[in-house]
Amino acid sequence: MTAPSTAPARSRKGRWIERWDPEDETFWHETGAKVARRNLLLSVLSEHIGFSVWTLWSVMVLFMGPEYGLTPADKFLLTSMVTLVGAVVRVPYTFAVAVFGGRNWTIVSAALLLVPTVAAFVVMEPGTSFSTFLLVGLLAGVGGGNFASSMTNINAFFPLRRKGWALGLNAGGGNIGVPVIQLVALAIIGAHGGPRVLLGIYIPLVLVAAALAAVFMDNIASVRNDTGAVKDAAKDAHTWIMSLLYTGTFGSFIGYGFAFGQVLQNQFGRTPLQAAYVTFVGPLLGSLIRPVGGRLADRYGGARITLWNFVAMAGATGVVVVASVQRSLPLFTVAFIALFVLTGLGNGSTYKMIPGIFQAEAVAEGLRGEAATSYGRRLSGASMGLIGAVGALGGVGINLALRQSFLSYGSGTGAFVAFLAFYGLCFAVTWAVYLRGPAPRTRTVAVAEAKPRPDHAEV
Repeated sequence: MTAPSTAPARSRKGRWIERWDPEDETFWHETGAKVARRNLLLSVLSEHIGFSVWTLWSVMVLFMGPEYGLTPADKFLLTSMVTLVGAVVRVPYTFAVAVFGGRNWTIVSAALLLVPTVAAFVVMEPGTSFSTFLLVGLLAGVGGGNFASSMTNINAFFPLRRKGWALGLNAGGGNIGVPVIQLVALAIIGAHGGPRVLLGIYIPLVLVAAALAAVFMDNIASVRNDTGAVKDAAKDAHTWIMSLLYTGTFGSFIGYGFAFGQVLQNQFGRTPLQAAYVTFVGPLLGSLIRPVGGRLADRYGGARITLWNFVAMAGATGVVVVASVQRSLPLFTVAFIALFVLTGLGNGSTYKMIPGIFQAEAVAEGLRGEAATSYGRRLSGASMGLIGAVGALGGVGINLALRQSFLSYGSGTGAFVAFLAFYGLCFAVTWAVYLRGPAPRTRTVAVAEAKPRPDHAEV
């Protein structure tokens, strides 16, 4: 008698995997883990370049001196609109994985990054109108969508017990595109190069990412377009609660990534080169620590880590406010970088909560085994696009708040006070919904938090 094969069954065309069951321990250890990690690696590469293109204009505005005729308010508005597009496109990008397949959409989404990079290469020169810069900047927003499709795709590849690590690594590898493009820009500015040199570096990298996805990635046939899942996720209160918390973590990360250099220039009088020497440090550390947030959530529960992370974020923001009032550049820089690190840690812990919440809901509904797993995977995958989109809108709010603060007070202090209050709200919501007690809707979630185990649906 021949034992059933644990190898993923593939169709002959398009690298489609017909059978995929990562919750099966035998399947996972013999073949699933290898396939999942290969797809994770290439997903990280594509998402990484997507993040770099999305945050391209946070760097470009540092190049744009007085000869470009843009005010600080113009620059904050430009980066706000780029962030907005990146948030909005996350919703259709989430659905695209189920429509086209994870591999296929990675190829398309990577290739689409050529549009904003080539367009910016063409118009980047003094004399170009602000409206043209704004239009071309909006095109860069497609890079923000890569995150949503990548996370939805990787969520399907890994078992629940490893999602915190996998999603944290995937997102962290993508997030690190923010400091990388800033480091590359620093090298170019230091060598007295222009913005077109920076764009010329990224255009071939886009082509490489698309080619590698075509050759080595896979589609999972069981991931089908399910509009019902999206509707169910949209009706679930936890989707919107987690959107609020993710606004506090990732929204802060991406918003500060766009704004940090401009604050240093406008409030502390730093030159583009001086600002570039500092701006990459916070996003770099915040990106590197994101998988750590996922790991800690795997072990101790995502809600606990998220709760205390918001306490720390509020504390760091308080120091930023003091430094802003006192015009202390060293204290401001250290506190702001610490805030970046905490946003990265919180990114990992909040995203870990999403699969666990819906898995816990399945158990509360009386589902067990594969039925509970399917329910959790279905709704968590659908909700990730919505949560990611709303969370990214936090970056828009941060840049608009800073723009208004500079217009009204000549500094970012007013905006930072508002951010401090928002982190207090996020702390209160996390405690009230996920840690306060066994309310009927969240009883299973509370139990999962109280007794985290490697094989349990932790939140």
